[in-house]
Amino acid sequence: MNIDKHSELNRRFADLMRSVQDGDGSAYILLLREVTPLIRRVVRSRRKFLQATDIEDLVQDILLALHAVRTTYDPGRPFLPWLIAIIRNRLAETARRFMRREAHVENLAVTFSEEAANSASEVYRDPEALRQAITNLPPGQRQAVEMLKLREMSLKEAAAKSGASVGALKVSVHRAMASLKKALKG
Repeated sequence: MNIDKHSELNRRFADLMRSVQDGDGSAYILLLREVTPLIRRVVRSRRKFLQATDIEDLVQDILLALHAVRTTYDPGRPFLPWLIAIIRNRLAETARRFMRREAHVENLAVTFSEEAANSASEVYRDPEALRQAITNLPPGQRQAVEMLKLREMSLKEAAAKSGASVGALKVSVHRAMASLKKALKG
Protein backbone atom coordinates (compact mmCIF):
# COMPACT_ATOMS: atom_id res chain seq x y z
CA MET A 1 0.00 0.00 0.00
CA ASN A 2 1.50 3.33 -1.01
CA ILE A 3 1.81 6.19 1.48
CA ASP A 4 -0.97 8.29 -0.10
CA LYS A 5 -3.43 5.38 -0.02
CA HIS A 6 -2.39 4.60 3.58
CA SER A 7 -2.94 8.22 4.65
CA GLU A 8 -6.26 8.38 2.83
CA LEU A 9 -7.47 5.19 4.56
CA ASN A 10 -6.33 6.50 7.94
CA ARG A 11 -8.30 9.71 7.40
CA ARG A 12 -11.37 7.89 6.11
CA PHE A 13 -11.43 5.37 8.95
CA ALA A 14 -10.66 8.06 11.56
CA ASP A 15 -13.54 10.18 10.26
CA LEU A 16 -15.90 7.21 10.32
CA MET A 17 -14.80 6.24 13.83
CA ARG A 18 -15.31 9.81 15.03
CA SER A 19 -18.87 9.61 13.71
CA VAL A 20 -19.30 6.20 15.35
CA GLN A 21 -18.19 7.61 18.68
CA ASP A 22 -20.75 10.39 18.20
CA GLY A 23 -23.48 7.74 17.84
CA ASP A 24 -23.84 7.51 14.05
CA GLY A 25 -25.08 3.97 13.39
CA SER A 26 -24.80 4.19 9.61
CA ALA A 27 -21.15 5.28 9.93
CA TYR A 28 -20.58 2.23 12.13
CA ILE A 29 -22.04 -0.12 9.53
CA LEU A 30 -19.93 1.53 6.84
CA LEU A 31 -16.77 1.34 8.97
CA LEU A 32 -17.27 -2.36 9.69
CA ARG A 33 -18.01 -3.04 6.04
CA GLU A 34 -14.79 -1.28 4.98
CA VAL A 35 -12.41 -2.63 7.65
CA THR A 36 -13.56 -6.26 7.40
CA PRO A 37 -11.67 -7.02 4.15
CA LEU A 38 -8.56 -5.38 5.60
CA ILE A 39 -8.84 -7.46 8.79
CA ARG A 40 -9.36 -10.60 6.70
CA ARG A 41 -6.20 -9.87 4.65
CA VAL A 42 -4.11 -9.31 7.77
CA VAL A 43 -5.39 -12.51 9.42
CA ARG A 44 -4.76 -14.53 6.24
CA SER A 45 -1.22 -13.18 5.94
CA ARG A 46 -0.39 -13.92 9.58
CA ARG A 47 -2.20 -17.26 9.88
CA LYS A 48 -1.63 -18.88 6.46
CA PHE A 49 -2.06 -22.36 7.92
CA LEU A 50 -5.71 -21.79 8.95
CA GLN A 51 -8.77 -23.00 7.09
CA ALA A 52 -11.16 -20.40 5.65
CA THR A 53 -13.74 -21.03 8.40
CA ASP A 54 -11.12 -20.50 11.12
CA ILE A 55 -10.03 -17.27 9.46
CA GLU A 56 -13.64 -16.07 9.41
CA ASP A 57 -14.01 -16.97 13.09
CA LEU A 58 -10.93 -14.88 13.86
CA VAL A 59 -12.23 -11.99 11.76
CA GLN A 60 -15.51 -12.06 13.69
CA ASP A 61 -13.62 -12.22 16.99
CA ILE A 62 -11.58 -9.18 15.97
CA LEU A 63 -14.72 -7.29 14.93
CA LEU A 64 -16.23 -8.05 18.34
CA ALA A 65 -13.05 -6.79 20.02
CA LEU A 66 -13.19 -3.65 17.87
CA HIS A 67 -16.77 -3.13 19.00
CA ALA A 68 -15.85 -3.64 22.66
CA VAL A 69 -12.99 -1.11 22.60
CA ARG A 70 -14.34 1.42 20.10
CA THR A 71 -14.56 4.09 22.80
CA THR A 72 -10.80 3.84 23.41
CA TYR A 73 -9.93 5.17 19.97
CA ASP A 74 -8.40 8.65 20.10
CA PRO A 75 -9.63 10.56 17.02
CA GLY A 76 -6.45 12.65 17.09
CA ARG A 77 -4.35 9.60 16.31
CA PRO A 78 -4.07 7.44 13.18
CA PHE A 79 -6.71 4.73 12.94
CA LEU A 80 -4.79 1.94 11.19
CA PRO A 81 -2.08 1.43 13.87
CA TRP A 82 -4.87 1.26 16.47
CA LEU A 83 -6.74 -1.33 14.39
CA ILE A 84 -3.57 -3.36 13.73
CA ALA A 85 -2.86 -3.41 17.48
CA ILE A 86 -6.33 -4.85 18.10
CA ILE A 87 -5.78 -7.47 15.40
CA ARG A 88 -2.34 -8.36 16.78
CA ASN A 89 -3.70 -8.65 20.33
CA ARG A 90 -6.62 -10.87 19.29
CA LEU A 91 -4.33 -13.12 17.25
CA ALA A 92 -1.99 -13.44 20.22
CA GLU A 93 -4.87 -14.15 22.62
CA THR A 94 -6.26 -16.78 20.27
CA ALA A 95 -2.85 -18.43 20.05
CA ARG A 96 -2.53 -18.42 23.86
CA ARG A 97 -6.02 -19.91 24.23
CA PHE A 98 -5.14 -22.62 21.70
CA MET A 99 -1.91 -23.39 23.55
CA ARG A 100 -3.76 -23.64 26.89
CA ARG A 101 -6.21 -26.10 25.37
CA GLU A 102 -3.44 -28.12 23.75
CA ALA A 103 -1.49 -28.22 27.03
CA HIS A 104 -4.63 -29.37 28.82
CA VAL A 105 -5.16 -32.17 26.30
CA GLU A 106 -1.54 -33.24 26.55
CA ASN A 107 -1.87 -33.47 30.33
CA LEU A 108 -4.63 -36.02 29.87
CA ALA A 109 -2.29 -38.54 28.28
CA VAL A 110 -2.04 -41.93 29.97
CA THR A 111 0.94 -42.11 32.28
CA PHE A 112 0.71 -45.79 33.17
CA SER A 113 -0.96 -48.67 31.43
CA GLU A 114 -2.94 -49.82 34.48
CA GLU A 115 -6.15 -47.92 35.15
CA ALA A 116 -5.64 -47.76 38.93
CA ALA A 117 -2.30 -46.00 38.47
CA ASN A 118 -3.98 -43.23 36.50
CA SER A 119 -6.77 -42.35 38.92
CA ALA A 120 -6.73 -38.80 40.15
CA SER A 121 -7.76 -38.71 43.78
CA GLU A 122 -8.36 -34.97 43.78
CA VAL A 123 -10.58 -34.85 40.69
CA TYR A 124 -14.20 -34.08 41.49
CA ARG A 125 -16.43 -36.56 39.71
CA ASP A 126 -20.00 -35.43 40.39
CA PRO A 127 -20.85 -32.94 37.63
CA GLU A 128 -24.44 -32.46 38.83
CA ALA A 129 -23.27 -31.46 42.31
CA LEU A 130 -20.76 -29.08 40.76
CA ARG A 131 -23.43 -27.59 38.49
CA GLN A 132 -25.71 -27.10 41.51
CA ALA A 133 -22.89 -25.53 43.57
CA ILE A 134 -22.18 -23.08 40.74
CA THR A 135 -25.90 -22.25 40.50
CA ASN A 136 -25.93 -21.44 44.24
CA LEU A 137 -23.12 -18.89 43.93
CA PRO A 138 -23.98 -15.19 44.14
CA PRO A 139 -24.67 -13.80 40.63
CA GLY A 140 -21.35 -11.92 40.27
CA GLN A 141 -19.29 -14.94 41.34
CA ARG A 142 -21.32 -17.28 39.15
CA GLN A 143 -20.85 -15.01 36.12
CA ALA A 144 -17.11 -14.74 36.77
CA VAL A 145 -16.74 -18.54 37.04
CA GLU A 146 -18.78 -19.11 33.91
CA MET A 147 -16.79 -16.62 31.83
CA LEU A 148 -13.28 -17.30 33.15
CA LYS A 149 -13.35 -20.98 34.07
CA LEU A 150 -16.02 -22.56 31.91
CA ARG A 151 -15.76 -20.45 28.73
CA GLU A 152 -12.02 -19.81 29.25
CA MET A 153 -12.32 -16.11 28.43
CA SER A 154 -9.39 -13.87 29.19
CA LEU A 155 -9.74 -11.37 32.02
CA LYS A 156 -9.91 -8.54 29.47
CA GLU A 157 -12.65 -10.29 27.49
CA ALA A 158 -14.66 -11.03 30.62
CA ALA A 159 -14.23 -7.46 31.89
CA ALA A 160 -15.41 -6.05 28.56
CA LYS A 161 -18.41 -8.37 28.45
CA SER A 162 -19.48 -8.01 32.09
CA GLY A 163 -18.58 -4.39 32.70
CA ALA A 164 -16.68 -5.41 35.85
CA SER A 165 -13.04 -4.48 36.37
CA VAL A 166 -10.28 -7.06 36.00
CA GLY A 167 -9.58 -6.79 39.73
CA ALA A 168 -13.22 -7.35 40.64
CA LEU A 169 -13.33 -10.43 38.40
CA LYS A 170 -10.21 -11.84 40.05
CA VAL A 171 -11.72 -11.36 43.50
CA SER A 172 -15.05 -12.88 42.41
CA VAL A 173 -13.38 -15.96 40.94
CA HIS A 174 -11.17 -16.40 44.01
CA ARG A 175 -14.16 -16.19 46.35
CA ALA A 176 -16.25 -18.42 44.09
CA MET A 177 -13.57 -21.12 43.97
CA ALA A 178 -13.26 -21.06 47.76
CA SER A 179 -17.06 -21.34 48.09
CA LEU A 180 -17.18 -24.21 45.58
CA LYS A 181 -14.43 -26.13 47.38
CA LYS A 182 -16.26 -25.72 50.66
CA ALA A 183 -19.63 -26.71 49.17
CA LEU A 184 -18.27 -29.77 47.39
CA LYS A 185 -16.32 -31.10 50.38
CA GLY A 186 -19.39 -31.06 52.61
